[in-house]
Amino acid sequence: MPYTPGTDLGGRRADLGALELGAVDTAGVAWHLQTIEGWDGADQRSEYSSRQSDHGTWASPVYLSQRPMALEGKIEAPSLALLDAAMEQLRAAASLTDTTLIVYETVPKQATVRRSGKPLIKPVTDRIAEYSIAVTAEDPRRYSTVLQSQSTGLPSVTGGLTLPITMPITISTTSTGGSITLSNAGTIGTRPIFTLTGPAALPVIVCQDPSGATFQLAYSQSLGSGDTLVIDTGAHSVILNGSVSRRPFLSAQPYWPEIAASSSLSVSWTASAYDPAALLTGTARSAWM
Repeated sequence: MPYTPGTDLGGRRADLGALELGAVDTAGVAWHLQTIEGWDGADQRSEYSSRQSDHGTWASPVYLSQRPMALEGKIEAPSLALLDAAMEQLRAAASLTDTTLIVYETVPKQATVRRSGKPLIKPVTDRIAEYSIAVTAEDPRRYSTVLQSQSTGLPSVTGGLTLPITMPITISTTSTGGSITLSNAGTIGTRPIFTLTGPAALPVIVCQDPSGATFQLAYSQSLGSGDTLVIDTGAHSVILNGSVSRRPFLSAQPYWPEIAASSSLSVSWTASAYDPAALLTGTARSAWM
């Protein structure tokens, strides 16, 4: 049966890169998505050691492993030529490099995946083919498709004392800028990315969670005007101007900050000298298990 381009086929929808599954594309090809195996959860890594002279075991911390997934469904095309083109499009979408997989739940979520198995595409007729595509997310978290981003300059102080003075006196100052708050509405911790734009001399970022615990990222170099330093707390990378690693010059104490599940992180920063052009930008996505 012919399909109208742009029609939603019902059920779950997903995008594998630019390929829209669960809908009819502009050529009238219907991309049916039947299941996404593995989207419901990832395996975990843990160890258990028997307790001596007692019942039970000692449990290690539990961590999630990678998330292997299989996207399964059916392609219906108006012609054999369009079916052949659709099958090639599907093989290309299951890329060997990082590709964004978006699943349209009530709260849409995404993961970064790569091909992890042979694409299984079986023509049934000259108009219909069944498919099963294996991909794996190195990071098992399912992230919000909405990227939150906040920016702030260095803290500045206005007001104070001006000479000469006449007694009695009142000294009042106002401090502005220098802090942002990032939140995580999900069910597992997520790691923010900080971007520093110079000039900034010996910048220090301080993060504090609602419990009062603090984390400090101190950069022992200075940024010149126009320099950009990207600190990825998940990858533990520090990149200057898009290409140069500066990881040895960053101290993370006591460890890299994380935004806990259903929580927030207050972020402030300072530098050894004030410059109105300096800027800190924090970005994060809520994350789910």
